[in-house]
Amino acid sequence: MTYAESLPGQPRGGAIGGAATARAVCVLAPNPSAMTLEGTNTWIVAEPDSDLAVVIDPGPLDESHLSAVIATAEHAGRRVALTLLTHGHPDHAEGAARFAELTRTKVRALDPALRLGGEGLAEGDVVTTGGLELRVVPTPGHTADSLSFHLPADAAVLTGDTVLGRGTTVVAHPDGRLGDYLDSLRRLRSLAVDDGVGTVLPGHGPVLEDARGAIEFYLAHRANRLAQVETAVEAGHRTPDEVVAHVYADVDRSLWPAAHLSVRAQLDYLREHGLI
Repeated sequence: MTYAESLPGQPRGGAIGGAATARAVCVLAPNPSAMTLEGTNTWIVAEPDSDLAVVIDPGPLDESHLSAVIATAEHAGRRVALTLLTHGHPDHAEGAARFAELTRTKVRALDPALRLGGEGLAEGDVVTTGGLELRVVPTPGHTADSLSFHLPADAAVLTGDTVLGRGTTVVAHPDGRLGDYLDSLRRLRSLAVDDGVGTVLPGHGPVLEDARGAIEFYLAHRANRLAQVETAVEAGHRTPDEVVAHVYADVDRSLWPAAHLSVRAQLDYLREHGLI
């Protein structure tokens, strides 16, 4: 879900898709929309000299896309050996069961309902396939089950919908919670500051080449929106619909239903902290 036209973080120019780092290749799903930008980024991740690959977020249930992901891996001389999910929204996970059938792989996710024949994913887990190392980073907030994957060999992090390549994401109330989301952004900022992560490989939009700049923009954006919502309530705008109309007046109305979810999450946060 995006509210803004641009995002600090040096979005990479050119077409979305193809090789992004030494180990990560993007296959763009054909599901563009106001919510998904150009479409869902399905990531194929593998060590350069390995014949095994991990796929993150197979995307929607679209046979042509799933076949394209498999063909891209095979063209590079690799077999898909494992499927991972950043979260359960359909534009990321709807095709996972069919993809697992096509590739005969297990599906690992935080949510047990999304797993197929494999273990779950939790903080501290390290996925190792074909010599690849992916560190599981819980990043709830957009949804309760949102995960990111730290790819230390490329100084990169795959963020699903927690950080997008353009604009900002929705906190999908009631499953998503603003306090969790702010904590997750701070955790990602720590990866950038303390662990040298410089590249964001997002679930939608272009690759970001300044991870710290992008994440700090997200934190500032959330603080600004929260202050706007608090001011709107003080001015007498009490319901989520009233707050959306006031705070998001400059945003395309087609995005107001999603803005409504974020506003409900913001109102809950303000109430929990005794600010309204």
